[in-house]
Amino acid sequence: MEIRKLNALRGLAASIVLITHFSDVTGWLDGALGGRAGQYGVMLFFLLSGFLMSHLYFDRKADKENIKRYVISRIARVVPLYVLVVICSYSMHYFGYTGLYEITEVQSLIAHLLFVYGESVLWTIAPEIQFYVIFIGLWKVACWRRGYIYVIVTLVLIILFFSNFPRFYGDFDGVPYNFFHLMRSLPYFLVGVLIGMHYKSANIPLYLRKNIFVFSLILIPLMYPHFSPVSSDAKVRMWLSYEVLFVMAAVFVSVVCFVPDNNRLLSNRAGDFLGKISYSLYLLHMPIIQFINTFEMPIAFKLILFLSSSVCVAYLSFRWIEKPAARLINSFFCSNGKYSA
Repeated sequence: MEIRKLNALRGLAASIVLITHFSDVTGWLDGALGGRAGQYGVMLFFLLSGFLMSHLYFDRKADKENIKRYVISRIARVVPLYVLVVICSYSMHYFGYTGLYEITEVQSLIAHLLFVYGESVLWTIAPEIQFYVIFIGLWKVACWRRGYIYVIVTLVLIILFFSNFPRFYGDFDGVPYNFFHLMRSLPYFLVGVLIGMHYKSANIPLYLRKNIFVFSLILIPLMYPHFSPVSSDAKVRMWLSYEVLFVMAAVFVSVVCFVPDNNRLLSNRAGDFLGKISYSLYLLHMPIIQFINTFEMPIAFKLILFLSSSVCVAYLSFRWIEKPAARLINSFFCSNGKYSA
């Protein structure tokens, strides 16, 4: 059964990233909504990803057929648009045009296609794909001894903390790689997995399922560097601070578990729409900002033009690239053409 609130949460995550980048590039509100605050939107994406993986798959056997369907589903959902963006970025630079992203060398192209490196917002796709591989192991463990998942997550969090998040990056024969991104994002995936494990079985009392919990989302802007009352380095080393992980996980649990499913702020057509196009919004908004910022116009008009253009482009991408590519991949590899979201 679809958890409709998650659509709005995806849309919110994408919106945080868009507004942050717009503020950084144009100086809107003196950059008050920028300063790496978009990372909180990415954290939401990673929590969502881990949550959905365990929620959708831990109740199924980790056999060959189900793993095949899982792999095809993930590839169909993420890879086609990403590969198209990467190839277009390199091709445009190769022919002397301004590319979507700065992928100017063959080595960089290879690194992106191998999911070991990413320019600009593309950095998030590599750890996402890497986590999909890791999840297969977690899935097998969950089918064998589900309780060991808690041990694994706890050990990983402890090891990452005491090793100060190992910085595995460099290049191999000129091909760059950066596994530090996986190290710093893995806690969010894993915490999402734990939450997803218990979503179906959690017996939340009716007196706790209140619309007021939607206001927990206010905690996210309160962590923005320009607004945060926190004086520790958590507001600048956000990925490396478990305090931030705790707050983001608390917000996620509050929204997903405590807010009623029929909450009008989260369960509505606008949220459904933004959630569906959120991946295209995320991948394609940066070139749009750069282009619109070249115009001489009031910044408020730039914001309106940027948001409307981004939504239109993302919808067209979702309608004519994402959906057809996913349908084609699934129909080719799955005999009945069915796949998991």
